[in-house]
Amino acid sequence: MEPLKHECGVAMVRLLKPLAYYQEKYGSWMYGLNKLYLLMEKQHNRGQEGAGLACVKMRAAPGEEFMFRERAEGSNAIQEIFNAVHLQLDKFSHAELNDADFASRFIPFAGELYMGHLRYSTTGKSGISFVHPFLRRNNWRARNLCICANFNLTNVDEIFDSIAVKGQHPRMVSDTYLLLEQLGHRLDRESERCFNEAISDGLKDKQITDYIEEHIDVSTLLRDCAPIWDGGYVLCGVTGSGEMLAMRDPWGIRPAFWYMDDEVFVLTSERPVIQTSFNVETDRIHELAPGQAVIVSRDGNLRLSTILAPARYAPCSFERVYFSRGSDRDIYKERKELGRTLVEPILKAIDNDIDNTVFSYIPNTAEAAFYGMVQGFNEYLNGQKVEEMARWGSYLPAERIREILSRRIRTEKVAIKDIKLRTFISDDSSRNDLAAHVYDVTYGSIRPGQDNLVIIDDSIVRGTTLRESIIRILDRLHPRRIVIVSSSPQVRYPDYYGIDMSRMDEFIAFRAAIALAEERGKKNVILDIYRKCLEQRNLPKEQMANYVTELYDLFTDDEISDKIVEMLKPGDIEADVKIVYQSIDGLHHSCPNHPGDWYFSGNYPTPGGIKRINEAYINYIEEIYNQK
Repeated sequence: MEPLKHECGVAMVRLLKPLAYYQEKYGSWMYGLNKLYLLMEKQHNRGQEGAGLACVKMRAAPGEEFMFRERAEGSNAIQEIFNAVHLQLDKFSHAELNDADFASRFIPFAGELYMGHLRYSTTGKSGISFVHPFLRRNNWRARNLCICANFNLTNVDEIFDSIAVKGQHPRMVSDTYLLLEQLGHRLDRESERCFNEAISDGLKDKQITDYIEEHIDVSTLLRDCAPIWDGGYVLCGVTGSGEMLAMRDPWGIRPAFWYMDDEVFVLTSERPVIQTSFNVETDRIHELAPGQAVIVSRDGNLRLSTILAPARYAPCSFERVYFSRGSDRDIYKERKELGRTLVEPILKAIDNDIDNTVFSYIPNTAEAAFYGMVQGFNEYLNGQKVEEMARWGSYLPAERIREILSRRIRTEKVAIKDIKLRTFISDDSSRNDLAAHVYDVTYGSIRPGQDNLVIIDDSIVRGTTLRESIIRILDRLHPRRIVIVSSSPQVRYPDYYGIDMSRMDEFIAFRAAIALAEERGKKNVILDIYRKCLEQRNLPKEQMANYVTELYDLFTDDEISDKIVEMLKPGDIEADVKIVYQSIDGLHHSCPNHPGDWYFSGNYPTPGGIKRINEAYINYIEEIYNQK
């Protein structure tokens, strides 16, 4: 499939011992910094447009820097920010670099708290000013705040208004920046509360500062600010005085996992990166619960706090199908099951002709689903063998036994990822010609004119790569029939929780449904949905309904699939082409603990999602459909 920009990745490391401890045990005080690099590099799949890291040094004296940050743009941003850190270390002597006590006072990025972020833009905004972490400075350590997040909020306008009405004047309308200002304002109020308590207790000068840093409660920031947030998020933050926090949205849309022992606390967007980086078993890693925050105090004590009551449980199912690393124990099993559950519809697409069918996959994310699909077909074929042998009973000749047992599911590595499309090609014809060579095929892997070719992908969203590349290159092998299999259901609706899918016309399933409605004289339904969307445009988002589902209700899944084939199959293709999609029931069977299926069903978990689909449909009709 064509790659989707999606979500972001977060990583947090809190060292629970003095730097000298890590110097002695692991040979370097840079233990935390090195672990952060590993955690970020192993989540590189979650963001390749930018990266940033922040560090808090808890032993700095007044006049010495205690918060550090590096950010960079581009696919090599991780290397750039860590190279920049190490360039600063080059200014110190060998003796100084090997003195953990000296480092903890004077060397940049030699701290106890680390936070990293990997960015994919899902709003079209680019530039270094949009790269996380975001930093709010103050001369009082406890009032310094640095945040990053894996998130997208649907109601930035409401958050802006809630800040502006208090008299604040944000300099940019970006969800991360607004959250920084919102949380920063509450951090100031919390600091003032502690200040007043210290004065009431008769404390003076640095005693007041110490009291503030020891008694500040960052959970109050989240309780004051989070109720207005609508969207999917994992928000991470550190304060200048050494508090660390992370909070997950109450719907559980975006994931977060944490681990703690007597040396370190760590949190990431994906579980296996902690397992690999710290060599710990799966069961020792905890998933942050919906609406929950994990907070590590400046003294290194951990507490879990429910900030918002859990809402309708809707963790993203696309995480399981495509986004997350397939090395996770449960994700690997689920992706295999997604492939295994497709046996029946594939059998229908190949007219039950297993003996003249070759099975393969689109590299590389569909590989686990391919193994599950093959497993399912092996189970089916074994069942056929048992039935035939049972029919013969004890009179089955040895030659026939050999024939029955020799039947195999035929698998080949048919498609090979060959080159990356170069974006400097500007004209459409040249780009399309180049796209046709993104993949190559293994010649001789199927019998021309005789074999069906079943090839599984993880999802079919826009269909561009299928039309411009995959179908054409597979047809070079001259199969009798090409069956494209999607291990996820038809992607019909935009996402507003962290993936770059916000326009209706991006989805081949939506375009197919519109085309079918027009062909069958149902244009009135298209416009009725538009009118219904307009009528609720000014309603509170909590009162809105998703009327776009009425378009899909006009047709069966198979009718839409057949139309997709018609739209994607180039006219010069010789092979018959079919597309098989996973069902929503099959998705939930395979990924039972991740019911968030709004991409496929339109069942958005938050009111903001419904408001945004309403806007997207109106925009489609007004900007595209009315031009016809």
